[in-house]
Amino acid sequence: MRKNFGARPLSYPQPVLIIAAYGEDGTPNAMNAAWGGISEENEISICLSAGHKTVKDILSRRAFTVSMGEAGQVVACDYVGIVSGNHVADKFARTGWHAVRSAFVDAPLIEELSVALECRLKDYNPETCIMRGEIVNVSVDERVVDAEGRVDAARVGAISFDPFNNNYLKIGECVGKAFSIGRQLK
Repeated sequence: MRKNFGARPLSYPQPVLIIAAYGEDGTPNAMNAAWGGISEENEISICLSAGHKTVKDILSRRAFTVSMGEAGQVVACDYVGIVSGNHVADKFARTGWHAVRSAFVDAPLIEELSVALECRLKDYNPETCIMRGEIVNVSVDERVVDAEGRVDAARVGAISFDPFNNNYLKIGECVGKAFSIGRQLK
């Protein structure tokens, strides 16, 4: 037996994407988005409505960063999703985050979030709310890189959004080796 939820945006996992950009005056701003993901080899697509200050900032600067939300920063990650930069001028500062200028695009990296995509705006459609960015670099804080130079998911502590229950879930348990475990069925 299955329970039907109708045509709604409910799926697992939904990322917690923290989108950051500089405002016209150079002040960093950030927002939380769950509807997004990799759409081509070096492209990310995110659903963002035009009314967000961060969207206006991105359209002005033509650049943004996308950091993965982390369990250790869940309060700040949620805060930038529930408070509008249109109404709170120092929203980024209230998180306690520190902005570091990307060397690749005119956008801030968030020092406290360890994995980030640095993107150039490709296009934005205000009717569909789809923003596409060209990924020009992926930067990872060394604190989450192991001795072999690989990103350690447990150290990152990435979170996903549970839309069925409005919760954040921590990602990290390995259940199998990709492109390998399925060979058992060959």
